Amino acid sequence: MSTRLTARRYQIHVRLAGIDAPELAHFGRPAQPFSNDALTWLREYIHHRRVRAYIYRRDQYDRVVATVYVRRGLIRRDVGLQMLKQGLATVYEAKSGAEFGAVEDKYRRAEWWAKKKRKGMWAGKSSDFESPRAYKTRMNASDQGK
Repeated sequence: MSTRLTARRYQIHVRLAGIDAPELAHFGRPAQPFSNDALTWLREYIHHRRVRAYIYRRDQYDRVVATVYVRRGLIRRDVGLQMLKQGLATVYEAKSGAEFGAVEDKYRRAEWWAKKKRKGMWAGKSSDFESPRAYKTRMNASDQGK
């Protein structure tokens, strides 16, 4: 999932480390189901909150890859983990670039829990589900076939 964090006059494009959210429509491709839900949830979750990003690197699209935290009351919450719990993202499965730190097991448990509880994109039939990774692979293959 990528979002923009705006600080005064600067916009920083951030990719949440360790997760993959449904793809919005772009580059002439259709939006993936639940993409708008994921973006709306993310915007509402971080809106008017102090955001802290632990940066790993820049990716091939010049986005900052980071684990992002917000304060919810007295507790610091990992935004990517919360998206997984809501069923609005999957654990990042690309061949490279998934910086998890020490939280990969926690992320996988959160995804498993969301699947079990049929939250977000897991609410429908499993035969209808297409992961963000599978969607990108399919779209890239169809682009190459054109």
